Amino acid sequence: MRIHAIQTGTVAIKQRQVHGTGQGLRRRLNTVLDHVWTDPLPIYVWVIEHPEGIIVVDTGETAHATEPGYFPWWHPYYRWGVREWVRPEEEVGPQLRALGMLSRTEYQSASGWRGQVRGYLPHHWPTWLAPTLIPFAPAAVGPFPMSYPLTRAEDVLLVPTEGHTPGHLSVIVLEDDHALFLAGDTSYSQRLMLDEAVDGVAPDEQVSRQTLRRIHTYTQQVPTVYLPSHDPEARERLFHRQTVLFPETIKAAL
Repeated sequence: MRIHAIQTGTVAIKQRQVHGTGQGLRRRLNTVLDHVWTDPLPIYVWVIEHPEGIIVVDTGETAHATEPGYFPWWHPYYRWGVREWVRPEEEVGPQLRALGMLSRTEYQSASGWRGQVRGYLPHHWPTWLAPTLIPFAPAAVGPFPMSYPLTRAEDVLLVPTEGHTPGHLSVIVLEDDHALFLAGDTSYSQRLMLDEAVDGVAPDEQVSRQTLRRIHTYTQQVPTVYLPSHDPEARERLFHRQTVLFPETIKAAL
């Protein structure tokens, strides 16, 4: 297999989205009202060249996101909580037309006007989109109680990683003696995952923390290259297949 990191523009968010403060609704308000922005962060799409076919993980961003009126004017997060820079040539675009896999929970959460209130943009979905809704089975992968194999070889697996959104998914790619964990928005950096730090927009802090704990546990059980979608160091870790190191691992290497 070959794995590619394709950057589809950059995004800046509030520091309190990266590492949330407060509880419940106060947590989200703290994020939106924060005056401190991050530096521009990458927006990665992961492309897996597998013997069984091409697998694209995440959708990246569209250049239309920079146009006035693209985001709902009434939504406080899009008015005050995010800035994006995407050129048309940075889009994944036609490469995604043959794909469409979502979890049932995520699809239902994102649909309709309720989806817009939650921050999704279903009114921009293409008319041809007919996603396959994933029926997860109780097949444990380390600390994850359910999974779904994307390949017949069962070396590319979907696992539920609820938290950032109710139906968030991550992809585990098994390579030789290590795994690649394509983490999406479970955290904004490897350090935040290790600290099990919940972000500022997670709808359920307890669920998000449980997911981070499961990822942390998995990286302790299996040598893992952790690859969140907005981590500036993710591409370099992928290139060098740099797995998560723990104090005991570093000590043994010395």
